Amino acid sequence: MYVQYSAEDSVRYLAGETDAYELHVLENGGVQHNLAFNYPFPLVIEKAQGAYLYDIDGNRYVDYLQAGGPTLLGSNYEPVNQKVWEVVKESGPVTGLFHPYEMKLAEKIHECMPWVEMYRCLASGTEADMVAIRIARTYTGKQRIVKVGGAYHGWSDQLVYSLHIPYTKTFEAHGIPKEVSENTSEFFPGDVAGLRKVLEENEKAGGTAAVIIEPFGPESGTRPVAKDFAAKVRELCDEFHTLLIFDEVVTAFRVGPGGAQGYFNVKPDLTVFGKIVAGGYPMAGGVGGSEEIMSCIAAGVKAGKKKAYVGGTLTANPLSCAAGYFAIDEIIRQDAAMKAGENGDKLCDGIQKLIDKYELPFVTWNTGSIVHFEVSGVMYLSAADPDVFKKIPERQQYIEEFGAALTANGVITLAGSRIYTSMADNDETIAETLNAFEEVFSNIER
Repeated sequence: MYVQYSAEDSVRYLAGETDAYELHVLENGGVQHNLAFNYPFPLVIEKAQGAYLYDIDGNRYVDYLQAGGPTLLGSNYEPVNQKVWEVVKESGPVTGLFHPYEMKLAEKIHECMPWVEMYRCLASGTEADMVAIRIARTYTGKQRIVKVGGAYHGWSDQLVYSLHIPYTKTFEAHGIPKEVSENTSEFFPGDVAGLRKVLEENEKAGGTAAVIIEPFGPESGTRPVAKDFAAKVRELCDEFHTLLIFDEVVTAFRVGPGGAQGYFNVKPDLTVFGKIVAGGYPMAGGVGGSEEIMSCIAAGVKAGKKKAYVGGTLTANPLSCAAGYFAIDEIIRQDAAMKAGENGDKLCDGIQKLIDKYELPFVTWNTGSIVHFEVSGVMYLSAADPDVFKKIPERQQYIEEFGAALTANGVITLAGSRIYTSMADNDETIAETLNAFEEVFSNIER
């Protein structure tokens, strides 16, 4: 969806004369979720294989969306598919009762991330973030939560707060009562001193239940943080008796079998998982942590005991649990995170050389297989800028046009500013991609 805000609306909002902008929807794209829209119109994909996507017209694209990140092995990975289908032949996709692969998946996650002693399957990363907060509040008896400004932790009511750009607060929380986010606070990405101030302020209101972060920085490291950031947040959480939640929807298994917590050797109290725990299959999310904390989740009616109520009829089904187990097992066996990371290194290096060659004011960097490139810096705008809401749609348009140009040259990215490489990439796909970037770069007016 492309959204246009008028200059008059911006002035009224910043002057405090209105609570929200009037949205002028120019294009909704006719799609079901945000990632499915490609400016200026959505693509209809009918085949995915390895490093490539094929649309209904027969066009082939190098796939760097990778379903939003989970298909680290490459799309439609046959060795995993075959094993999943064998399970489903016997049990069907869902039984409504316990299945052996629920336990096998939990054991595999614990094997990779020892701090995850108990694991609960859920339907999505959004659900997992929501449940993690509910557990934290139940366990600590506190209400307030703290997130990093600009971070995305799904679309539950309490977390649609300062999305993408720090300190925009409830700007995108249309349809959500303001009181829902009254217990949500934020601090600027990487600002440990700022987090301390927020925690100290929260102490006056009963304390903080949890601090939730992406360990590499918000939006998969779009705003990178210092290497010791996670460790320092851990120290502050211990000092203020606050739970630390790692949102590893993207980083779990993608940055290595141990995820970000293994990479930094920092122990979170709760870990949020996303699509990777179902290997790219549906019903993809979960939350895990210590036995003591995870025991706060309700399992049936427990009169007189405080329990975090959590449901989900279709979660933990044979299809998704088997897919997650076999995919993670194969990721480890193939050393897929390392291979995908090497591909990310090569691609990032190639893009940087092209930026230098054409003397463009762009930047690129990567954390292994997570490759960022910024051509308009829309997420780096400041809420204090009086023209920020005029600049957002302008810079968004630049990203959309840049992404469309790459798509026209056979490369699919995430929103024109991020790339997820996979084990399926190789020198050929990287060369195709760099040729596409060069074609676009060479046609940019200076």
